[in-house]
Amino acid sequence: MALRHGLRTYVVSNRLIAIPSSPLIERVVVTQGMDVADDWIAEQAGARDIVISADIPLAARCVASGACVLDPRGRVLDADAIGMALAMRNLMEDLRSTGAIMQGGRGFTRADRSTFLSALDTAVVRARKGGAAAVRPQWRPPPDTGAA
Repeated sequence: MALRHGLRTYVVSNRLIAIPSSPLIERVVVTQGMDVADDWIAEQAGARDIVISADIPLAARCVASGACVLDPRGRVLDADAIGMALAMRNLMEDLRSTGAIMQGGRGFTRADRSTFLSALDTAVVRARKGGAAAVRPQWRPPPDTGAA
């Protein structure tokens, strides 16, 4: 996707991982530590950036910075969706910690891959047209004109 669209892409981790060889793809290895990679991503993300993460708290931070966030299955996590995603994540974490839920999520399917690639392509096109906020416009009330 980076090559097809000519996108500068950063792969951020706290250890060395293999990435495709391309001048458009940069490996960023941060120091070891809790949330160090998340902090780097959240600090760098802004409008017209697309962040791909299954980490809901990181997604919330990136959405607050104006970035478009997709999960690996292609779900758009924007200002309208992130609150519910955080609430669901916290609920599931609590249920797992009490033993009420013992299994993890479902496996990644071909349909998930297709949905993700389609969502990413849409996000790239929209980000180029007008920034990440164009992925799903937010409704805003009309300004108060003082006329009543």
